[in-house]
Amino acid sequence: MPKSVQISVVIIAFNEDRNIGRCLDSVKEIADDIVVVDSFSKDNTEEICLEKNVRFIQHPFEGHIEQKNWAITQAKHQYILSLDADEALDEQLISEISTVKSNWTHDGYSMNRLNQFCGKWIRHGGWYPDKKLRLWDSSKGKWGGINPHDSFQLNESSTIKHIQGDLLHYTYYEVNEHIKQINYFTDIAAQAYYNKGKRSDLLKIYIKPKLLFLKMYLFKLGFLDGYYGWIIARNSAHSTFLKYVKLREIQRRN
Repeated sequence: MPKSVQISVVIIAFNEDRNIGRCLDSVKEIADDIVVVDSFSKDNTEEICLEKNVRFIQHPFEGHIEQKNWAITQAKHQYILSLDADEALDEQLISEISTVKSNWTHDGYSMNRLNQFCGKWIRHGGWYPDKKLRLWDSSKGKWGGINPHDSFQLNESSTIKHIQGDLLHYTYYEVNEHIKQINYFTDIAAQAYYNKGKRSDLLKIYIKPKLLFLKMYLFKLGFLDGYYGWIIARNSAHSTFLKYVKLREIQRRN
């Protein structure tokens, strides 16, 4: 039966002073509670959050999944919209979520995410529509996946509805930031793969990056995004290469 609900917006952050203000401004119309869980930022993230009059809590970072599961325990309300600090709602999505609040009928609501890379909105290569489940009844699931790639996993019998509008994701302002993040994320991913029992070999190291590049750039039409479509496909292939190389090195050490 449809019902009216109150929503807590839960945001995790670390050194996000160039993004957090935009994120907070985009949710103020639909939020009944906003909490930012910060991993001890060293920039102006805290000052911006306090200026925006939101709850600001610091908590040690123990992993993306672990941090997000802890963060939702700080929400005042059962119904949660979960965002990263470099994300924001577009006008259509704000309107859709406002409607959902007054007519809640499902356990979770998914939405499309539109990624900006070095100032360009990326609409191909598998980067769009990039569907995400970000609005849900927190009693019906928890964050899971393999770090650093988390996802909220609803209970098996749960229902999900897709709503219109885009979750705007301001990913990287410079290519060098993407390269640094790839190196950081592949460290985490390789260890998480090893802990899950996954293993690497020379064939995977050689084949998987090539297949990913072909998939993103050709089959998923990444070439239509021009220069940055090519950069994204190349960097993503290199990320896969590094992940399996690092996994193999972990295997050798153990």
